Amino acid sequence: MSTVERPRTVGELRESGYRPMPVREEMRKNLIARIRSGEELFPGVYGYDETVIPHIVNAILAGQDIIFLGERGQAKSRIIRSLTALLDDAYPVLADCEIPEDPFDPITTQGRQILAQQGDDAPLVWLDRGQRYGEKLATPDITIADLIGEVDPIKVAEGRYLSDELTIHYGLVPRTNHGIFCINELPDLAERIQVGLLNIMEERDVQIRGYRVRLPLDVFVVASANPEDYTNRGRIITPLKDRYGAQVRTHYPQRIEHEIDIVEAEHHPVPADFSVSVPAYMKEIIAEITRLARRSPDVNQRSGVSVRASIANYESMLANSLRRAIVNGEEEAVPRVSDLPFVVPTLSGKVELETIEDGREDQIIEKLIQGAVVAVFNRLYNLADLEPIVARFKAGISVEVGEMTSSEDYKGLLNTIEGLDEALQIVEAGSPGEVAAGTEFILEGLHLNKRLNKDRVGAKIQYRG
Repeated sequence: MSTVERPRTVGELRESGYRPMPVREEMRKNLIARIRSGEELFPGVYGYDETVIPHIVNAILAGQDIIFLGERGQAKSRIIRSLTALLDDAYPVLADCEIPEDPFDPITTQGRQILAQQGDDAPLVWLDRGQRYGEKLATPDITIADLIGEVDPIKVAEGRYLSDELTIHYGLVPRTNHGIFCINELPDLAERIQVGLLNIMEERDVQIRGYRVRLPLDVFVVASANPEDYTNRGRIITPLKDRYGAQVRTHYPQRIEHEIDIVEAEHHPVPADFSVSVPAYMKEIIAEITRLARRSPDVNQRSGVSVRASIANYESMLANSLRRAIVNGEEEAVPRVSDLPFVVPTLSGKVELETIEDGREDQIIEKLIQGAVVAVFNRLYNLADLEPIVARFKAGISVEVGEMTSSEDYKGLLNTIEGLDEALQIVEAGSPGEVAAGTEFILEGLHLNKRLNKDRVGAKIQYRG
């Protein structure tokens, strides 16, 4: 229904034959249409097609409220917000009401009075999808007034009695009537607030200042929580936990390709006046660092290692390659292995270590970086094929590299080191920047496989036999 065709009064809406449907039925109808058309259900969400998304689809088809359990950085909020795509383009509600009201069946005294006084001439407003979504981060200071409502002293001062429903200023949940409401980090709600939320979800009533308000709200309630808080610490009352029909467990990307897809989609791009070429193996290294951190005994796994760590590390690596291109007057920025130490400050703020000692934190992160480099290197190369390069170093040559070394300085190595040109073909190194990056990757991979020695000489690194 276009904007021009939309009815403007209750009478026009009645004549059009339009009948508002409950939000769960509306979401189910639109979900079925999307599935039949083959349209992507949750754009921008990677790695959940065979695990998480089927459970979400089943919950919506069943008309069940959902709670998402998962560590930080597992796209819980993104999925929840994308549920609004399953709402109609626009939804009609009575104008001049404090909460969204069904034009044919209002649930508040205010809505019923408007309909009784104006009848079919009562004006309508049409809410878009975004206006039908409400969200609140649970914190210990949240009150019943925030979520449900409170007596408005100004309305009392105007002459109304406390027992009059019109004295109530409604909270976030009623204001999302006929929509989707989300509470992030649900276990952080105080127990008495959880009871109020339970009443509004299950019993459809709540007491405000001793006045019982009957609110048969039409709200699809979604929540998120960390599994540790939700299951082990007893920070959620059992009746509320029982109220959620579906408990969907999220997870970190199970395949490295999915982690890379997320990084490429979410990172901040570099300025458009620079050409950027990121070798595939450097993307893999960034993703592998995070994946190793998720398995490391030195990292607190209860707090998790967010995909945001991969995104931030990728951005730091790109930033240093851009700095090098600016300093050296190069038009192309290509990240190298020598850029990886600059992800240490970024990753330090993204992981929680089990033991923190002076200097120990940087060592743990450097170990993760080295592990990622050697893992990716060994997936691409067979050490036996690189023996001509090792033999050349054993013959006495040494090579200096550095994060600020110009890409042109690496070109001469192709003639100096036998077998290097063939090895670079595996990583498809074409431009000078890609040749420099590939050379550093090969040398570092050989070092980590104990085929070359490595020494730090000032700001540079020297590889020798």
